[in-house]
Amino acid sequence: MPLARTSVQGLRRRPHAKVLVIGGGINGVGTFRDLALQGVDVALVERGDYCQGASGASSHMIHGGIRYLENGEFRLVQESVVERNRLLRIAPHYVKPLQTTIPIFSTFSGVLSAPLRFLTHKQQGKPKERGAFLIKLGLSMYDSFSRDGGSVPRHKFAGRKRALVELPMLHPGIKYAATYFDASVHNPERLTLDVLQDGERAGKANGTGPGSGTARASNYLSVQSVTGVSNTGTGSTVQLRDELTGELFDFTADVIVNTTGAWVDLTNQALGTASAFMGGTKGSHIVLDHPGLLEACQGREIFFEHTDGRIVLIYPMGDRVLVGTTDVDADMSKDAVCTDEEIDYFFDLIGHVFPAITVQRDQIVYTFSGVRPLPRHDATQPGFVSRDYRIERHTPLAGAPGAGAAVVLSLVGGKWTTFRALAEHMTNDVLAELGTPRKVSTAKLAIGGGAGFPADEAGVQKWIKAHMSAGRDADRTAVLLTRYGTRAEEVISYLDAGPDRLLRSTRELSVRELEFMAGHEQIGHLIDVLVRRTSLAFRGLVTGELLHEISDVLAAPLGWDAAAKAAEIHRAQEVLERFHRVQIHSLVV
Repeated sequence: MPLARTSVQGLRRRPHAKVLVIGGGINGVGTFRDLALQGVDVALVERGDYCQGASGASSHMIHGGIRYLENGEFRLVQESVVERNRLLRIAPHYVKPLQTTIPIFSTFSGVLSAPLRFLTHKQQGKPKERGAFLIKLGLSMYDSFSRDGGSVPRHKFAGRKRALVELPMLHPGIKYAATYFDASVHNPERLTLDVLQDGERAGKANGTGPGSGTARASNYLSVQSVTGVSNTGTGSTVQLRDELTGELFDFTADVIVNTTGAWVDLTNQALGTASAFMGGTKGSHIVLDHPGLLEACQGREIFFEHTDGRIVLIYPMGDRVLVGTTDVDADMSKDAVCTDEEIDYFFDLIGHVFPAITVQRDQIVYTFSGVRPLPRHDATQPGFVSRDYRIERHTPLAGAPGAGAAVVLSLVGGKWTTFRALAEHMTNDVLAELGTPRKVSTAKLAIGGGAGFPADEAGVQKWIKAHMSAGRDADRTAVLLTRYGTRAEEVISYLDAGPDRLLRSTRELSVRELEFMAGHEQIGHLIDVLVRRTSLAFRGLVTGELLHEISDVLAAPLGWDAAAKAAEIHRAQEVLERFHRVQIHSLVV
């Protein structure tokens, strides 16, 4: 039996909040942070781990969405570009500029079909490739949205000869290459955790003990049902279930915020409020250990239109290459996993722009899939479904008829890039329900370890040198700065407070760092460390030895006995194989 969790104790000790946020993806966590900064008594629950759903299955891009222009979503593109530029400033530890190149094979193709696509949001017949004229027009509009406070260079066009000098492995049949800048988020899971911890810290000043502040959050805590109006006569009583222990308890709230992504309708069903808002699509990706493809990219994202009209991408992340993404209607009754057909599709798209490069299945180190939280779209083709968001207000809840029942605000849609602006919008709606004014803007507020983060590589090296110590070299210190941003100072203080050693199976983790994670980052399962607290699984670095070594270290702080450790190892193996096509053979001990 795992030890009692501080996160759950905080909710049980004070089983009421003005606002209950359901869903621990980036939009729910962003809303939690914003509400906490306004001094609102807010709680958040997530049935799995934070950033486990669509938020953790993104293309790792922070972008304005140039392709949304042809859908007429100008408001969304403008907001996205502004938020992209903003995240580069307030979350520089995780969000970095990303040079992007579009290989172009024609000049005027698509000029006649583009207006029809714009008007009907459908592909008519065989896809017409977007030529240089359309791409130039789109990039010029894209640049115009970035004029106010933009920090990235404007786009550039190159002819075939110059493009092949810069990227010699590109298809020799290209006519042009357009290059512009967006941004990437190299560790979306940790950025989500940073946002969450900002919220928790904002609420601590009003608390009197561990987990008792005005902003409390817990993962592995699911909503079972609504049992009625709270005994105070305002708000509703929600039954919660601890997914690690099976324990049930009641929690009351005046306003409920449903940010469960593609599961919004299912959550509303549990709340007794029927809805049919969602119509998500599945997107899959593969991660390759392929030095040749890595070299071909020259540090750039290759962003282009495949032969079926789908916009796809190839780009390097460290020493790996990410390839994505598909866009097919999702069956919510099935697991979102990358299929053999999707892998064949990815190999085909690589050959479309890099014909001399071959890729084998044994070069895949990781796959992942997620369901985009898109609105119901009926006959609209997946690629044309709006990526914008809206907030639906509905009440009363079943089981709590009449006056006094909690208002439910459901988020429909939403994308990574706009999470801060979306959270601001949702928070404003909640504040209106509560009759409370906004106190703080998050527009210029640094996120977590982005505060004081070095501005350039010279600053990074200076920081690393200043934080090295006996037994911790530059490489290990750099790992900590990459993983935590400037919050690494807190981790380093913890590491230096007692004897520590690196794990035998990786130089990227130590015993005390795992203990720090167990005590400060709400680890529920072994897989949380591999997929969401580190990038070890993403890069294909998980071994049987690593599974055993991490479980041995976590056993004491998390209360795992021998049977629990064995179960955690088995669970990690099952998740990696079932959802990520990674087979790990456990050691015999």
